[in-house]
Amino acid sequence: MYHSVIIMVIVVKYFASISDAIGKTSEQIEWQDKITAGDIWADVSKNIKYTGKVMVAVNHEYVDMTYLLSENDEIAFFPPVTGG
Repeated sequence: MYHSVIIMVIVVKYFASISDAIGKTSEQIEWQDKITAGDIWADVSKNIKYTGKVMVAVNHEYVDMTYLLSENDEIAFFPPVTGG
């Protein structure tokens, strides 16, 4: 019996100091299983030295790291923003 594997494509965007640490502003990631925002962050940040706080948005709405992603979602990671 054959099992079909569903590959999701997630667009990941990085901003400000997170973009500097990652070394790029965006990328596409393919994933086979259910995945949360936190899973994506753990994967993309495993080889960087970023220790600041991270905020996350999916499709331009703030979410937490437990948010379950869907096919073609756009996820953005950025540091907290302050104004003056």
